[in-house]
Amino acid sequence: MEFDTDWLTLGPHRMRLRSTRGFPTEAMRKAVDVIRMAVDNNMSARARLVEVVCRQEKNYEVTIGTTVVKDKVCAPQLETCIAGVLGLLPDQVTLIVTAVDQSEVDLHFGVYERMLAEKLGTAPPIQ
Repeated sequence: MEFDTDWLTLGPHRMRLRSTRGFPTEAMRKAVDVIRMAVDNNMSARARLVEVVCRQEKNYEVTIGTTVVKDKVCAPQLETCIAGVLGLLPDQVTLIVTAVDQSEVDLHFGVYERMLAEKLGTAPPIQ
């Protein structure tokens, strides 16, 4: 059993939370909610949070999957804004945006999120 990992669903996002210092805390969940709002309001409707990793000293690494290549453009500005809202330094938030081809994923709700997670390696394929 993994005690450093938890799954969280917020709206259309189904993400894995990981913390290198133990089980994900309530503070991490609040930070994830801020990150979710930033992604929902500034990226395309196809962008989904896939994984959020909290490393030591509140360094957040956020993996985002999408089928829209233009979502990568706004990632640097979002990193700075999210860090400001959370009271962190800009280099403490890293957004990794990976675009996959729309033909590689099924766009039905639930299936899309799972396929993105499999493509980005955060969830094992269903056997």
